[in-house]
Amino acid sequence: MSNRIQLNTTVSNHHFIEVGFEINNKIIEYLRSTFSCKKGVLIIDENVFELYKESFVSKIKAVFDEQITCIVPSGESSKCLDQFHKITGKLLNFGVERGTPVVVVGGGVTGDLGGFVASSCLRGMPLIHIPTTLLAMVDSSIGGKTGINHDVGKNLIGAFYQPEAVFVDLLFLETLSKRELINGLGEVIKYGMIRDKTIFDALKELSLTEKFSYSKTWEQIVETCARIKVEIVSEDFKESGVREILNFGHTFAHVIERVGSYKEYAHGEAVFMGMWGAVKLSGLLGFNIDIANLSTFKPLYTSKFDSDKSPEELTALMQYDKKIKDGAIKVIILEELEKAKSTVITNTTVIEESWKFIIQEFK
Repeated sequence: MSNRIQLNTTVSNHHFIEVGFEINNKIIEYLRSTFSCKKGVLIIDENVFELYKESFVSKIKAVFDEQITCIVPSGESSKCLDQFHKITGKLLNFGVERGTPVVVVGGGVTGDLGGFVASSCLRGMPLIHIPTTLLAMVDSSIGGKTGINHDVGKNLIGAFYQPEAVFVDLLFLETLSKRELINGLGEVIKYGMIRDKTIFDALKELSLTEKFSYSKTWEQIVETCARIKVEIVSEDFKESGVREILNFGHTFAHVIERVGSYKEYAHGEAVFMGMWGAVKLSGLLGFNIDIANLSTFKPLYTSKFDSDKSPEELTALMQYDKKIKDGAIKVIILEELEKAKSTVITNTTVIEESWKFIIQEFK
């Protein structure tokens, strides 16, 4: 069984997200019935390829008469110009056409990179996402953000490009490490903070200290997060308004990732820390937000924020965020639980105080 979520935007109204457990056959049926072209492209994370090459990957290959596979090394360092150039070169030499489908299988790194390849090659090829991590399932695979990193900052090169379909099969979560599951949990908690606090009640039903084991509760949580993102993206595809609230905790998180050289902290871990800073900032701006919903999950996060940079230096690094407005830092805060908004900060003292709070809590 699975549930389909329709995604309607000003760009198109035929995109959808399918959420379920053991839905591989639906993916294959969709590819066969939708694309009549002979060629197909598979961009896949190297770890996922090794785990599923004898089963799922072989099924995808069987859909097309000719197929090229691009294996992406795991890790944030793959979101770079070198990998982008390497993959686009393979596709162009393979002789892809504008109608050739690009099937991207993996977590956020592979999804962002593969999506950018699909958006750029021949000025746009059909994109199908098959996310294999919790973080990608609830966040990065949905909404059409693609991109790669630059030395100056994260996700500074990219495009908005909507996938034709996203197939969320919770079966892939069974092979995740505990740390990777907790990484994705950071984005799940974000949705609870900005839009739907019932997510916290659902999470309490799960054994989060253990590896993933399928349950209807897990499926409901993933579907709830996906629906929230779909609702927001449908209203604001290019992040000119309400979609900005999805960045709750992220302006702090991107700095945390950068000072860790994109290796020390996983994205969801950084987002979790960043949300502490955003809640503190909300309080400094006059909105009293209970930290309890974050505190409940803190024991799950073992990473420490160990940086030799001062709060002033960390604040200065936020100036490289792509959401900077007229040189001022734009941050998402909470007026109350489930009510987020974007605000521009001109007095950096409150940002520095928020960094002090993060450092204190995660030292």
